[in-house]
Amino acid sequence: MTIKPVFADATPLAHLPDDRAFLEDVLAGFAKPQKTLPAKYFYDAVGSDLFEQITRLPEYYPTRTELGILDMRGAEIAAALPRGAALVEFGSGSTVKVRRLLRHMPDLAAYVPVDVSETFLRSEAAALQGDHPALRIAPIAADFTQPFALPHDLGDAPRAGFFPGSTIGNFEPTEAGRLLRQFGDVLGEGATLVVGVDLVKDAAVLEAAYDDAAGVTAAFNLNLLTRIDRDLSGTFAAAAFAHRAVFNRAASRIEMHLVSRADQTVTVAGHAFAFAEGETIHTENSYKYTLDGFRALAAEAGWSPVTVWTDPERLFSVHALRLG
Repeated sequence: MTIKPVFADATPLAHLPDDRAFLEDVLAGFAKPQKTLPAKYFYDAVGSDLFEQITRLPEYYPTRTELGILDMRGAEIAAALPRGAALVEFGSGSTVKVRRLLRHMPDLAAYVPVDVSETFLRSEAAALQGDHPALRIAPIAADFTQPFALPHDLGDAPRAGFFPGSTIGNFEPTEAGRLLRQFGDVLGEGATLVVGVDLVKDAAVLEAAYDDAAGVTAAFNLNLLTRIDRDLSGTFAAAAFAHRAVFNRAASRIEMHLVSRADQTVTVAGHAFAFAEGETIHTENSYKYTLDGFRALAAEAGWSPVTVWTDPERLFSVHALRLG
């Protein structure tokens, strides 16, 4: 599912973009022949809670599988990073995953979590500091998809990056390549990057992960319409739309849509939009990669493969890359 565009197990944003930007994005998306809504708007308070529920569902394998890799191979992953590094986590959110690495990195020079939600960022940093009092923690409130500067006083500590959660899959491949180049610009030549990447697998497994039997993912998707009604004076009735998740094999991506159950007209801040029965709003993409396919994407962005770890069923992968 995981900017931050999310659903493929990305950490949700607590930050909510202002209503003006929200309205502009909704109006622009609904003006397209294929109506769209940006996935970053999933995460109001209700959406964030629903996402946390999704990560615990039996069908939703990405979170538990990546955590399993970090638990089983954490020492090896940490060893792939330079000694005495400054570790930058892009879109850090919760510290649940980086803690799996920190236990194997006693000589880490600094941990630099980067997230757009400053309140949540500082809360997580304070909790982590309590558990690692000797570690220098330097949180940065920033959108990791845009240029930002690291603290000036990191000195000559080698740079390393951490980007778990398969968030990379929520970007179009060209955008994903651009993001990897941006990470390289932030970290610098010779840096190491550890990134989580979801893998291509049976369509039934993928579709179940994004359309669970309990209907939690459906509620997560439909909450976008509830948020439009609340924040933008919309007239959607969520019950008039259905959730759909389908694996587009040609594009190697899961797509999430909201499907109109009937011919209807809705308004958003006084702007009217007609929906035909069966017409959809495209709300999310989650690209799935082969190991070689992701390595090729990373190579185009200047990153060389170091090693990769997968679970026994090869559902998920964690890549170590080096710049240059």
